[in-house]
Amino acid sequence: MIQSGDEPQWEGAVNARHVLGSIYRMGRREWLTNVGWQQAHADGVETVIDLRNPEEVRRRPTDPQIDEAATAGILIINAPTEEPGHPVFERLAVPYMNHPRMYPVNLEIFPERITEVFHQIAAARGKIVLHCSAGRDRTGLIVSMLLKLANRTDLLESQYAASLRGINEWHKISPVKHPHESYIEEPDLIAPLNERLEALGVFLDSLGVESFLLENGLHPDELEAIKQKMV
Repeated sequence: MIQSGDEPQWEGAVNARHVLGSIYRMGRREWLTNVGWQQAHADGVETVIDLRNPEEVRRRPTDPQIDEAATAGILIINAPTEEPGHPVFERLAVPYMNHPRMYPVNLEIFPERITEVFHQIAAARGKIVLHCSAGRDRTGLIVSMLLKLANRTDLLESQYAASLRGINEWHKISPVKHPHESYIEEPDLIAPLNERLEALGVFLDSLGVESFLLENGLHPDELEAIKQKMV
């Protein structure tokens, strides 16, 4: 039986793992090969929710070529967690939203966008993959809220730590060098990881996820549907 944290065998997937119930997470979907898409669909994935801004959604020259048939049966939804060019957010999220200490700012400035992600999760068919670019912080924000909603905060640290290490390992071998991040050796990763986990804990201790979502337009039936997807 698949366990939280298990890595699915989807060819090309980067930083991919099972979260809970029917929820998965990963880095940008353009890394998946034709075979990877077929493997994800065979595992029951029918919905992919892309948390990136629309201008980030593009194929790179090093990404695999994908046949249209490869994604047959999988609905891809773009539901960004932020608004590009927002002056306050861009001033605070430097160089981008890349740390749990920025999660409260994201919710404060864009509550309707965060709630829209949860509308999409509630309505989604089949198993669901959440992803952003790295699969770490925008994805981590939504995943952390889902885990608190499911009363599985015991999984928060392992999920975030795996996502941090997962994209760090990718930086080691990526054919496209990141403009702001690079591979960090494990001994040097411990301190920043612990600092991030502390910020994540502070964020979730201060947030009533149910009340936040209901106050921002999620229907109680949708809330229940989301909980069922994490059983």
